Amino acid sequence: QFKVNKWPEVDGKKVAWETCQTFSGSWGYYRDEHTWKDNRQLLVLLIETVSKGGNLLLNVGPTARGTFDHRADHALKEMGEWMKYNNRSIYNCTQAPDDFRVPDNCLLTYNPETNRLYIHLLEYPLQNFLLKGYGDKVKYAQFLHDASEIRITAPRGHWIREQMSDNDINLSLPVNKPDVEIPVIEIYLKD
Repeated sequence: QFKVNKWPEVDGKKVAWETCQTFSGSWGYYRDEHTWKDNRQLLVLLIETVSKGGNLLLNVGPTARGTFDHRADHALKEMGEWMKYNNRSIYNCTQAPDDFRVPDNCLLTYNPETNRLYIHLLEYPLQNFLLKGYGDKVKYAQFLHDASEIRITAPRGHWIREQMSDNDINLSLPVNKPDVEIPVIEIYLKD
């Protein structure tokens, strides 16, 4: 199993790449396997791969009867549930342009056809979500799972206002994390 640190290049040009990963520590079915990745690990693996311009191939080893283990079925169902609402942040997406700074504890994906940026919140911030250098780029923001608007507002708290420059914006997030494993913010970018 192999992961890259950044989009691979040959002679200075980015090349197509794919990583093949397993749901557990085994490439085939092994009844007594106890190293299965949880839903969060699998989603981070998927998002991180796309954020580096790659494709993820997940291997599931069938049982001797040709069926999937109940743990594989469960993992696929959980990933499918997240994808039902967040697939726009994965399909037809790639690495974000270099002029978008990646916020702490986040991963970015980008759809060049729709000109939309996706911010995957690996750790949920408390209300203020500062985006440095995004001020002249953002038209609208919403959560992807329910299409609820995220307002661009002045930050709450004096200390964060002091950290802001003219081209920074603050997204005012709900206090409570949405009930999804990894919330995704969809950013409609200015043309």
